[in-house]
Amino acid sequence: MAPLFEISGLRAAAAGGDGTDILQGIDLTVEEGEVHALMGPNGCGKSTLASSLLGSPEYEVTAGSISFRGDDITDWSADVRGKAGMFLAFQHPQEIAGVSVINFLRQALSARKGFDLSVLELRVSIMEWMERLDIDPAFADRYLNEGFSGGEKKRNEVLQMAMLEPEIAILDETDSGLDIDALRTVANGVQEVRKDRPELGVIVITHFQRLLEHLRPDHVHILLDGRIVESGGMELVERVEADGYDAWRTA
Repeated sequence: MAPLFEISGLRAAAAGGDGTDILQGIDLTVEEGEVHALMGPNGCGKSTLASSLLGSPEYEVTAGSISFRGDDITDWSADVRGKAGMFLAFQHPQEIAGVSVINFLRQALSARKGFDLSVLELRVSIMEWMERLDIDPAFADRYLNEGFSGGEKKRNEVLQMAMLEPEIAILDETDSGLDIDALRTVANGVQEVRKDRPELGVIVITHFQRLLEHLRPDHVHILLDGRIVESGGMELVERVEADGYDAWRTA
């Protein structure tokens, strides 16, 4: 059986740039239910990888492939990937004036599932998840991310992940800008979604140890200069915390 998600020899460059590859050949396999953490300093290619995996037009894949349940999706557009069951939680979620959280989710669910939920069904489901994720129910009728704090935006991303029921979720620096309490709430939200969907594959892209202490990834990968330079378990997280990334730079 094909793995849930597989990246083979992936190289990517900024679209319209000078052609220099930012990603230098990434190999990564994610099976059902696994949590993979990708750690690295600023400028190592983490966000380029996240954007490339979701088909952002800002980046061009120059070599290698991305497979989802055995299908080569390297050339699929972002919306087709989303409909197929891929999800990206953004580092900086965008505000969308005039579109409420509930209406956004209704449109996204319609695209993902191929049919419309009634407003009542949708509201009941959203309210159940908002309670589980410790989100104020009033946020359902507020414009998407408008006036939300950093923690509220990130919890709203987890709400979207819960409602859309993806098969693979990519969390791009979800812990960015969060205080300790907000980070714990977001991490607990991700774990709450995984309880409902134990087969969900997760790729967590982060700088820091704190989020991973809550999520306890199955695999940890160190990304430097567009390459995965080492893979292992939580011992790599502890090594980063103790020594930073210098040990890998001089290896």
